[in-house]
Amino acid sequence: MPEREVGDDRQALRADCGNCFGLCCVALTFSKSADFPVNKAAGTPCANLQQDFRCGIHQNLRQKGFSGCTVYDCFGAGQQVSQSTFNGTDWRQDPETARQMFDVFPKMRQLHELLWYLTEALALPKAHPIQADIQSALEKTQHLTQGTPAEVADTDVATHREDVSALLLRTSELARADVRRKKKDRRGADLFGARLKGADLRGVTLRGAYLIAADLRGADLRQADLLGADLRDADLRGADLTGSIFLTQSQVNAAKGDADTKLPPAVARPSHWG
Repeated sequence: MPEREVGDDRQALRADCGNCFGLCCVALTFSKSADFPVNKAAGTPCANLQQDFRCGIHQNLRQKGFSGCTVYDCFGAGQQVSQSTFNGTDWRQDPETARQMFDVFPKMRQLHELLWYLTEALALPKAHPIQADIQSALEKTQHLTQGTPAEVADTDVATHREDVSALLLRTSELARADVRRKKKDRRGADLFGARLKGADLRGVTLRGAYLIAADLRGADLRQADLLGADLRDADLRGADLTGSIFLTQSQVNAAKGDADTKLPPAVARPSHWG
């Protein structure tokens, strides 16, 4: 299993709600579903958002039907937009900038997600042959996040993501090269509800795979590429995800696990797992 270097520090890419103006509670759309009990239009503050930009039902989100909020992760984009891009001036203080702030936030979130992956890629020893390319992509992405509100809003994130994705795919291939398997590519696979209890998935590419409600109890996911995999309600009890590649907090938050689930150091065990 690949070991992380000390340089894999993504603290700045973790949400700091205390330094954010509740942007995920205002800028984004809620659709009434299993994740949200109500509809909410983009740009409209959630009814639970308080004057200090904190959630009034934060401790009871799941019980109140807002499980979608508990799995969302802005990768630190909220505090970046609030404190850096808009210099600490919130949308209530300056309503004229509100629309621009709400437009910038989703783009910043996408850029910060790419920073999460690139920072991990840079710290993977087996990606050393393309380390210079990864460093260059990381610096370019960081530069994009430091633009003015207008510059961030005009950023072609889709094109930039395509370039980064190609680099991350190459990183994944290098990181998994020592796992010899016949079938290592399950990209985009429909594994909804799949029975994969105890499965040996070491080094398998599961990026973009639909693993919704899949039974992955006790599965070995070491060195598996999980970029973009949909793990909603996937059962990860007793599964081993140490050394898995490109796993995010939001993916883990959306899944089910227990004290026996093994996670990479950069990902925290969700409180609702018990």
